[in-house]
Amino acid sequence: MSTKSAKHIRDKWRGKTWYMVIAPPFFGNIELGSIPAQEEKMLLGRVVEATLYDITGDFSHHYLKMAFQINQIDGKTARTLFKGHEYSRDYLRSLVRRRTTKVDGLFNLITKDGFKLRISVSALTLSRIKTSQEEIIREMMEKIIRDKAATLTLDQFVQEMVLGKIASDIYNQAKLVAPLRHVGIRKSKLIAAPANLPKFAVASITDTDDEEPEEEEDTTEEEGPEEASEESPEEEASEEETFEEEAPVAEE
Repeated sequence: MSTKSAKHIRDKWRGKTWYMVIAPPFFGNIELGSIPAQEEKMLLGRVVEATLYDITGDFSHHYLKMAFQINQIDGKTARTLFKGHEYSRDYLRSLVRRRTTKVDGLFNLITKDGFKLRISVSALTLSRIKTSQEEIIREMMEKIIRDKAATLTLDQFVQEMVLGKIASDIYNQAKLVAPLRHVGIRKSKLIAAPANLPKFAVASITDTDDEEPEEEEDTTEEEGPEEASEESPEEEASEEETFEEEAPVAEE
């Protein structure tokens, strides 16, 4: 009886092994932390989160949340695959201003090496702009992003995306259409991988694949008053009053 009771109270943590999780090679194999597991296979598919600041050491990158998924075990080292990124909620809210336009673009694209990504791009203007200008900026976004994806591998595309190179290219073209305050890729998600990769590499990503279109619908509602303001000066005045009253609610 004493032997059985001893087995029941045995500390489960003693049977676990700690594994060091590292970022993908294009992020310099930076250590992201350590994770315990009883078996190696239990680590596969787990998601580890960090900020870009944790990887680069640049405090100006603290607002960018990164997600990596473990897809390979090498001894006591767990290697990861880029899963996605997004702006922190506080940073995104700090970018929004009254009497301005937020132009959003949602694009599915495939990189040169066969990875499928869903990208959300946002451009914030200094003042309200016309619907026709929004459409032109959104077309510029799509062209630049698709051209980049067609010529870059996943590693190269992610580097340019999170470090702001792609957003800078969009800004330099879109500012010719309307004055802009900020352009950035606020969210990305890996939704499919080439067939030669194991299914667990993107399994949990595709399960939440339907969340992004809902955010895009919310964005169009915010832009409603901006489109209506083009019709007449009287309607513009009334819409501005409504926008000012509703804006605090939207920020909550």
